[in-house]
Amino acid sequence: MSGSPSAPPADELAAVTLTDSVAGVVEAEFSQRVLIRSIIRRPDGGADLAGQRVRVGGWVKKGRKQRAIAFLEVNDGSCEANLQVLVDAELVTTLGEVTVGQIVATGTCVHVEGTLKVPPEGTVQRIELNVEKVLDLGTVNAAKYPLPKTKLTLEFIRDYVHLRPRTNAISAIARIRNALAYATHTFFQKHGFLYVHTPIITTSDCEGAGEMFQVTTLINDAEKLEKELTKIPADLEAARILAKDKGEIVTQLKSAKASDTEISAAVSELKIAKENLKKLEEKSKLKPGIPQKDGKIDYGQDFFARQAFLTVSGQLQVETYASALSSVYTFGPTFRAEHSHTSRHLAEFWMVEPEIAFADIQDDMNCAEAFVKFLCQWLLDNCRDDMEFMVEKFDKSAIDRLEMVAATGFVRLSYTDAVAILEEASKETNFENKVEWGIDLASEHERYLTEVKYKKPVIVYNYPKGIKAFYMKVNTDNKTVAAMDVLVPKVGELIGGSQREERYEVIRDRILEMGLPLEPYEWYLDLRRFGTVKHSGFGLGFERMILFATGIDNIRDVIPFPRYPGRADL
Repeated sequence: MSGSPSAPPADELAAVTLTDSVAGVVEAEFSQRVLIRSIIRRPDGGADLAGQRVRVGGWVKKGRKQRAIAFLEVNDGSCEANLQVLVDAELVTTLGEVTVGQIVATGTCVHVEGTLKVPPEGTVQRIELNVEKVLDLGTVNAAKYPLPKTKLTLEFIRDYVHLRPRTNAISAIARIRNALAYATHTFFQKHGFLYVHTPIITTSDCEGAGEMFQVTTLINDAEKLEKELTKIPADLEAARILAKDKGEIVTQLKSAKASDTEISAAVSELKIAKENLKKLEEKSKLKPGIPQKDGKIDYGQDFFARQAFLTVSGQLQVETYASALSSVYTFGPTFRAEHSHTSRHLAEFWMVEPEIAFADIQDDMNCAEAFVKFLCQWLLDNCRDDMEFMVEKFDKSAIDRLEMVAATGFVRLSYTDAVAILEEASKETNFENKVEWGIDLASEHERYLTEVKYKKPVIVYNYPKGIKAFYMKVNTDNKTVAAMDVLVPKVGELIGGSQREERYEVIRDRILEMGLPLEPYEWYLDLRRFGTVKHSGFGLGFERMILFATGIDNIRDVIPFPRYPGRADL
């Protein structure tokens, strides 16, 4: 897709519905404040709003006391810039036990009302707020607050995942992530795709790699049973005595020729006592530990009566809807139990996965290229301020990279041609991984193609079938499959996709070749048995897209709550 995408004004990304509070400035409809962005991100920096009375709220980034005035740099998350807020020391004394030192402390939350004014000449700010009323105040213990106003590394603030959104870097990344999510839905909705929610709990392994988190209640059930079994002897003896006593009562009532009503009630109590005794006797025969059958774990006693996992991809499930609704996509969290500590791997990550009926590999590549260009252009149009922050602090080429991708056609070459290029390059470049036909391209190979050879995105297609998943369409040469990867500078592989194998016999044989059992995929084979259709799709790693856009080095810094081996905070 070429050209700039149609997008709402940038302020709509921060607040979808706004209502006028006073002329020239807006107040959020569902919050008692004016967005700081709507003040200082005006063409004149907000100077034309001088004299307007507003309410703002945010957290103090920096504060200082000068004479009888507290100068606060306040940020509310709507943009990366701060609004200077001036609070008279006498006003602070009206707040009870609060001191000026507390109000200027980094991390303090302020909700204030006042009048906007133009600061004296020579100051950086174009507008500032002179506070006339403090509505709310959330103080901090400056001695214990873990995020002082000094410069902090991304690695350091990972240990404070609950507070790191208050830092400039993480808040900017959050806005960029939000914009990319918005753009994702905009792109696919604009092109007639339906959004499908695929399950997080699955019984199928899409990748066939086996690196999946298992979902089971067997461990909890075993621990619970073990505790119950320790009580069984006492409970069982008590149940036997109770059943005996109830039986004797019935005998006595019958001997005394009691009324039918009395006897019937006693018999009912006896029946309940015997049933309880029977249950306890059956439970006493159970063995502690995970239930087994034929020497293996008996998943028939698990919650879902079979093995279940956290999904590694929503692709297989979303294909069911593509086989009925034609163009669909899913966008959600996926999981992989891979013990990797690299800067490119997470245990929980998000994937954008469209699936298109009546589409071949060419259509798939066209869609993938259009989507990536759309995302890049969207950031240029709607997140320029945050992208400029990224350029200043992390990657000077970030905006240039977005502009290049948005305006440049992607190179397309077959895997065979890519290997030939890399083999030639290896004569002068010392690759750590050997290049030969049949290998899965390493990150260094992908980045060579995109950063050295072509200096632009590259789509490699028609990979050897031995290194790709069972569901990819086998080409006529019977050696390759109609798979494609979109490679971009900075991160390498951004998208992986393929034309899916729609022939029943072929895909059945591929499943068996991969050493996978047929039973869990019978439903997937039904899509080929009943009304099979040519279709294609791909998956874009959402966090990798953010890495590519921002220039951030570690994937743990572009997801709100990173999960990786040894860490699952909050």
